[in-house]
Amino acid sequence: KILDVDLDRKEDRVLFMAAQKVVGLLVTIAMATAYVMSGMYGDVSAIGTGNSILIVAQLFFAGLVLLMLDEMLQRGYGLGSGISLFIATHISETIIWKAFSPTTINTGRGTEFEGACLAFFHLIITRSNKLQAIREALFRHNLPNLTNLMATVLIFAACIYMQGWRVNLTIKLQRARGLEKPYPIKLFYTSNMP
Repeated sequence: KILDVDLDRKEDRVLFMAAQKVVGLLVTIAMATAYVMSGMYGDVSAIGTGNSILIVAQLFFAGLVLLMLDEMLQRGYGLGSGISLFIATHISETIIWKAFSPTTINTGRGTEFEGACLAFFHLIITRSNKLQAIREALFRHNLPNLTNLMATVLIFAACIYMQGWRVNLTIKLQRARGLEKPYPIKLFYTSNMP
């Protein structure tokens, strides 16, 4: 044991939870500083010391909000665990952004939308060869395309369908001779946590 904590005592439990929060905030500030110092947002000399401090502060406060939301969800104000909900929200946001992003990018063949669905309609309207426009929207390189989006939707649908599969195990009760009872278990254990 690294820490001598008795979680049955209320005082120790409160102190342990407070220590967890403080360590979480220290890790957040250390990671924010490491991100800025490593050049993730540009060279520190190029963006300046003031902007670097503001970026670290912004990342720290984002981590603080995340910790508070997680605590709120753990206390029962929401659905499931906080971290699982945040992971699912991030994945959903990424899919929606890749499908409907209005950001334009100059690809050398002209300006295209980053979002796969917007790019499809843009290509259909602007290209004279409609079959070539559909093919380009389905198989764009270096940008999200409709094939990737359809594959993601298909995999989601398959996972949701298979999540409902159950296997009934027959259990023989020792106390009541000859009585068998089915016990359903999930065929797949799926989660967003490793």
